[in-house]
Amino acid sequence: MVTAGPDGTALIVCTTCRGPRRVDGDGARLAASAAEIATEAGYAAITVAPVACLWSCAHGASAQLHAAGKVGYIMGGFAPGDARALLDFAAAYATSADGEVPYAAWPAGIHGHFIARTPPPGLMIA
Repeated sequence: MVTAGPDGTALIVCTTCRGPRRVDGDGARLAASAAEIATEAGYAAITVAPVACLWSCAHGASAQLHAAGKVGYIMGGFAPGDARALLDFAAAYATSADGEVPYAAWPAGIHGHFIARTPPPGLMIA
């Protein structure tokens, strides 16, 4: 079932994913940790939205980052302790004009977790 998502920057976290060590519940713990941290100052522009499955099982725990008119990202291989790095990247993404975050601004904990970059609906990535 498809339903309306949040406005603005959405960090969608798979709750059924197992983490890089294949531990049941790592996705749910990542989602819960991200939602808790997102209430702190500096993350107000980000909505953490848990979802039952991102179909990225080989890369769990996984997350998708998107906003209208911006490139999106699918990332995986996270452990619950990676929530802050994921949110720090999402915060930089939220303030960018097109979703492109300069490599120098990537938090260390985000490196090596990218699976795909996706164009916004109706647009192409140049």
